[in-house]
Amino acid sequence: MRPSGRKYNQLRNVIIEPNFNKYAEGSCLVKFGDTHVICTATVEERIPPWLRDKGQGWITAEYGMLPRSTGSRTNREAARGGQGGRTHEIQRLIGRSLRAITDLKALGEIQIRVDCDVIQADGGTRTASITGGFVALHLACQNLIKKDLITEIPLVGTMAAVSCGIYKDTSILDLDYSEDSVALADSNFVLSEKGEIIEIQVTAEDRAFSETRFFEMIQLAKKGVSELVALQKSALGIE
Repeated sequence: MRPSGRKYNQLRNVIIEPNFNKYAEGSCLVKFGDTHVICTATVEERIPPWLRDKGQGWITAEYGMLPRSTGSRTNREAARGGQGGRTHEIQRLIGRSLRAITDLKALGEIQIRVDCDVIQADGGTRTASITGGFVALHLACQNLIKKDLITEIPLVGTMAAVSCGIYKDTSILDLDYSEDSVALADSNFVLSEKGEIIEIQVTAEDRAFSETRFFEMIQLAKKGVSELVALQKSALGIE
């Protein structure tokens, strides 16, 4: 049924290449099929003014798509006068997701800025960004330990994100663009390794769908996140 020939509960081929950027404190190239995102984490030994003297750190994110990441060229947002609403929404999602898995007090008065740059898009850019962003964040925290700025990884678990949807009346996992563009429902699940919910975005694109369909999608998401976490751990060299 699926254009790619995948089973309904099958992820695209996912590759996570750590330390992709030699300058960033943490980085990776993440590929969800033909969606490719460079994720870099930059350590800043300063925090936003509104957090000063509160004894905690901060994690924020920025997201962008290169002009030829899609089938036709789009102007850079800077050339259009600023970021659009979609970009703002996605980068806030990435930042919220990463903060939800971090003990900000254990991070100390340090800010980590995670940049997610889409170099090729075929659906699922936000979920790939979150999944790769976690790897970049973890590597940056490892770097902080090496520099004696913190004593332990300030992450309270592992997390990843994956899309699900209803395509041709079937609930499916990890939509590519050919599926996403015609799906009856589209959703993004950000879950911890334990299956705990960090954020869910779900929309009926054509008509309302049942609670049964929603639970089918969340079960698919749990399976997908479990597989993504295993790939993250392999890339990070952790158990």
